[in-house]
Amino acid sequence: MMRKTLVIVAASAVALAALGTTYLAPQASARDDETYRLMELFATVFERVKSDYVEPVEDRELLEAAINGMLTSLDPHSSYLNQDHFRDMQVQTKGEFGGLGIEVTMESGLVKVVSPIDDTPAARAGLEPGDYVTHLDGEAVTGLTLNEAVDKMRGRVGTDIVLTIRRENREPFDVTITRDIITIKSVRHRVIGDDVGYLRITSFTEQTDSGLRESIADVQDQTGDDLKGFVLDLRNNPGGLLDQAVAVADAFLDKGEIVSTRSRDLDDTQRFNARPGDIAEGLPVVVIINGGSASASEIVSGALQDHGRALVVGTQSFGKGSVQTIVPLPGNGAMRITTARYYTPSGRSIQAKGIEPDIDIPVARLEVVDAPHRRTEADLRNALDVNNGEDDAANDNDPGEGEDGEDGTMEDYQLTRAVDLLRGLALYRERMAHQQ
Repeated sequence: MMRKTLVIVAASAVALAALGTTYLAPQASARDDETYRLMELFATVFERVKSDYVEPVEDRELLEAAINGMLTSLDPHSSYLNQDHFRDMQVQTKGEFGGLGIEVTMESGLVKVVSPIDDTPAARAGLEPGDYVTHLDGEAVTGLTLNEAVDKMRGRVGTDIVLTIRRENREPFDVTITRDIITIKSVRHRVIGDDVGYLRITSFTEQTDSGLRESIADVQDQTGDDLKGFVLDLRNNPGGLLDQAVAVADAFLDKGEIVSTRSRDLDDTQRFNARPGDIAEGLPVVVIINGGSASASEIVSGALQDHGRALVVGTQSFGKGSVQTIVPLPGNGAMRITTARYYTPSGRSIQAKGIEPDIDIPVARLEVVDAPHRRTEADLRNALDVNNGEDDAANDNDPGEGEDGEDGTMEDYQLTRAVDLLRGLALYRERMAHQQ
């Protein structure tokens, strides 16, 4: 009994020290008194678990769980990171880590897929934004914290894990995924049809800004004066580093606000503004988003949309408009805590709303169908030959890239529409320039 009393007194003393000397004042507030009582309650529960729980429990394990419970009860994105998790997070922002290649959050006690990362085991297995993971290797995820669920999905490279997926309008099904080293190439690019630059940003890591500039330079070298503009694909991009999102938006803007962050204290409001210089030299830009576009992706698309610099197409984005600050705790990992909200240049909050596209383009499959044959001039009796009967073999239409396109855009309806819109914008600009 003496040992228990000493532990409770010691824990209460720590609580008093953490809360300051307010309790020593003769006129302590009712709120401080309540806090003192609650800290005593915590010390009592802690000691009771230590002494009576069916199995021995380490002090660190209990205290870290208590800290994490306090943070995760605030919102889905605040949490405690022990030393291993903190190290993993630092590695991930550098663009390489081990696992399945899936960005997840916690919703209604289940693991929700924000988006799979391109060219990773999760993407190749067919996971989609909005999927819910209900079981991991047959064990329910209900009752696990997000960090605990992520820990179970990580493991030795080459080993398998079975995810039970609940998807809208489908019965639950199992997916077996082999763990691998996830190396993220943040920016990819190619030229579509000799005149459109396609830029795909998979996440915002430390290499994103430099990768974007290298990609744009390569597209410009390949196309020269034929370049009509850029399609910026942010679909299934779960976000990443704020400074990289600002840099990407800044690359296409000459001036104006990119994003603001507003915390509880209005004096801590931060505004990020564009610097002179448009890397696309004023050419049209079309941005594609979907339900897997979150956080930093929404900052970029919202900024370009508000300034009229880009046409945003696709479907509504995820709606993660909160700012998390990583606070290192010396010798004890770090805490991730939500400290502010994002606002677009026009003052729109992204949180739980997302970015509405200018033109809604749902996911669809574009197919070439055989149309019924209709009579033409050539079918009429005694119709005149083309070119007065001259040999017209040299004038036969060359399909060139083929009906389904070497660039694969026929397989991607949203991208096909985006490219068509971009070329339409470029044509309109050219005609307006000639009229002036």
